[in-house]
Amino acid sequence: MDKFTRREFLRRAGIIGAATCGLTLAGDELLEFLEEAEAASPPTLSVASDGSAEALVKKAIDGLGGIKKFVKRGNSVVIKPNLAWARIPHEAATTNPQVISALIKLCKQAGASRIIVLEHTCDSAAVTFKLSGAQGAVAGTGARLISADRESMYRRISIPKGKILKSDDCAREVLDADVFINVPIAKVHDATTVTASMKNLMGTNRNRQRWHMSDDLEQCIADYSSAVKPDLIVLDALRVLVTRGPKGPGKTKDIGKIAACTDPVAIDAYASTLVGKSPREVKHIVYAASMGLGQIDLKKVNTRKV
Repeated sequence: MDKFTRREFLRRAGIIGAATCGLTLAGDELLEFLEEAEAASPPTLSVASDGSAEALVKKAIDGLGGIKKFVKRGNSVVIKPNLAWARIPHEAATTNPQVISALIKLCKQAGASRIIVLEHTCDSAAVTFKLSGAQGAVAGTGARLISADRESMYRRISIPKGKILKSDDCAREVLDADVFINVPIAKVHDATTVTASMKNLMGTNRNRQRWHMSDDLEQCIADYSSAVKPDLIVLDALRVLVTRGPKGPGKTKDIGKIAACTDPVAIDAYASTLVGKSPREVKHIVYAASMGLGQIDLKKVNTRKV
């Protein structure tokens, strides 16, 4: 059976639809038209509560149609948690390892042929992977935990919609995967107010400092998000860091939720509310919404509590 990503599905469906309707759009122009049409419909935000981490991950994804809607048999999958810092799970600076292991299990059940858990860490990868619990979460599952710390692991991409970034380097594993799942943890951030899915993409590019040294870090986040688009976003909101982010240690708050969505703006807007911020206080969320990357108004989001 042929395997193809959501983008390929849109392209194929669009060719049929365009032919039926007599449209002359083709190639990237057609794909952009289809993605804009898809983005115009209200996104669904699935929020799961009351259960173990594993149960909540499954319930949240089931609220979007289930893991098999995203992962097909034979697919290669990249899972991108937030593993930037050498912190233990209790400190809520990194994605909970139980969330990672639950996702690996679901992807295997869906028939994934290859699963990579990838991060470009800020602290030592060896120390971070061990302290965060990610190493233990991946051990014995058949998945691989990769530190994207070498230049050869990246490929240059163009960013047509970028206002500051016109191109950048993205991890080859992310670009070549059939399915890319972004798995951030919700927390505050001293430089960007909040970090969730879009900010988490910084772990897929090679040179973070380029963004930090630019005229506007948060515009860089929005620019990159316009080109690097996860097929699925699963937000860890079991425990969130509400002070001294992104590394902590700081004050944490037990939320006990997992959320899933395909709209990075909507899920980041939701994450902002969990750490006591308004989405419109967060510049990169506002920028991304203005670029048409998603819905910032949670009243216009189909929030499904599962």
